[in-house]
Amino acid sequence: MNEKAKKEFNTFREIIENYLSKSIDVVYPEKIYNSMRYSLLGGGKRLRPVIAMAVAKLFNVSDEIILPAACAIEMLHCQSLIHDDLPAMDNDDYRRGKLSNHKAFDEATAILAGDAFLSYAPKLIIEKTPKSVDPKLILDVLKEFFIAAGVDGIISGQIVDLDSENKNITDKTLNYLYEYKTAKLFKLAVRTGAIFGNANDNQINALTQYAENYGHAFQIYDDILDVTSTLEKLGKTPGKDTNAGKSTYVSMFGLKKAKEQTSFLCKQACDILKENKINSLILEGVADDIVKGIEECS
Repeated sequence: MNEKAKKEFNTFREIIENYLSKSIDVVYPEKIYNSMRYSLLGGGKRLRPVIAMAVAKLFNVSDEIILPAACAIEMLHCQSLIHDDLPAMDNDDYRRGKLSNHKAFDEATAILAGDAFLSYAPKLIIEKTPKSVDPKLILDVLKEFFIAAGVDGIISGQIVDLDSENKNITDKTLNYLYEYKTAKLFKLAVRTGAIFGNANDNQINALTQYAENYGHAFQIYDDILDVTSTLEKLGKTPGKDTNAGKSTYVSMFGLKKAKEQTSFLCKQACDILKENKINSLILEGVADDIVKGIEECS
């Protein structure tokens, strides 16, 4: 990511951090709100909400309009991480370099905190999106949110992930897992920004294709880091996929092929932007960052 893109990314990220910090008040019962804030404000790149803002900017959508939905997407991502770390799921004690929610609080509280985000996030969209916005656009965004959050989205990705442990799976199953567990939230981010911007079908389809390629690349890169990185750099326990008997692109095709496929998908994502004359430093930059990250992996 070049310096201009980094500056824009960091500006959006700062705006998002500020908005998130004020999005949840601690009231009675304090424990659940503290648990939610612990995970929501515990760091992270804020990649998905930044992407939503970057797409919204393409269509001259104001920060005031996109921020509630962008931050709702981050809450949904946070929910998925809280539940992903649970003993019944991927059973990880660390997230973003800190104790996972169920370790910092307890398992029951972590489950409830994750559940709480599933209703708190769309409520944020409904209550905080300016009244001047066409209600149909808000409904369309909410529909996208619920698709991504439910059985048509990350829930199916998670169940296939769990069901694939210690099994030989097909390429088709692996692609389904990556699509539903990871790419769905990136699709939600780009489509949310595009919907609020009254983008046409061709623009929405192009951005969706970008997000699909980028989302798959992001997940393969995560698989690569699982076998090449450390707890300090990764922020979560490395080697978990291997120890859990998970099928990943690395385990199925090897590290070299995984790197090649990740670079190919990132190039394809950027090509889609160029072919459709979508000029976004951030969308191009986040794909370039993955390619650079791959080059540093050994």
